[in-house]
Amino acid sequence: MTLETFREIYGLDDNPSPLDQSVLILIDIQREYRDGRVPLANVDVAADEAGRLLDLARCKGVPVIHIAHDAGPGAPAFASDGPYRDFLPQVMPREGETVLFKTHANAFIGTGLVDRIKETGRNEVIIAGDTVGVCVSTTARAAAEEYGLRVTLVADAIAARDVADPLGGTIAAETVRRVALAELADMFAVIVKDSTAWKE
Repeated sequence: MTLETFREIYGLDDNPSPLDQSVLILIDIQREYRDGRVPLANVDVAADEAGRLLDLARCKGVPVIHIAHDAGPGAPAFASDGPYRDFLPQVMPREGETVLFKTHANAFIGTGLVDRIKETGRNEVIIAGDTVGVCVSTTARAAAEEYGLRVTLVADAIAARDVADPLGGTIAAETVRRVALAELADMFAVIVKDSTAWKE
């Protein structure tokens, strides 16, 4: 039996967002996920791919928005006065690139993100970052459902972690990642493997 996604049923375009119509959004690629309280299983591999995606965006003149989580001073994770709020070296912002700090999983809340996207005159977003089941998923769904943006996610530039199964046991990070991406691909986003999706 062939399984149809909702995107296929409704005839939605499953081609990657064109670079000349898109904004690149990098979400929470921060030291907390490598060196802090919530390490991710594939954080450096994903950050390396995010770095390649960032290089491509810069080369092609794609507007870049860096998002960082900031839980405030003294917070148990992502503390604004701690060492782990910093971006990983693979994706350090350059002068002229937008950096926004968020306090919610949804990167649109309280950040002005939608206004920054609108300022570019573009209506598609390419998203990579951490972590797939929380901030990436929440932001991607909001982009599609609340703001009518066409979303492309870059799978190999998105990290995950092992999570507790509420019904018992542990769900491995790669299973979390694959299931979360499959859920998003069903309706909300186009999924590509890596930055080679845009190679000419």
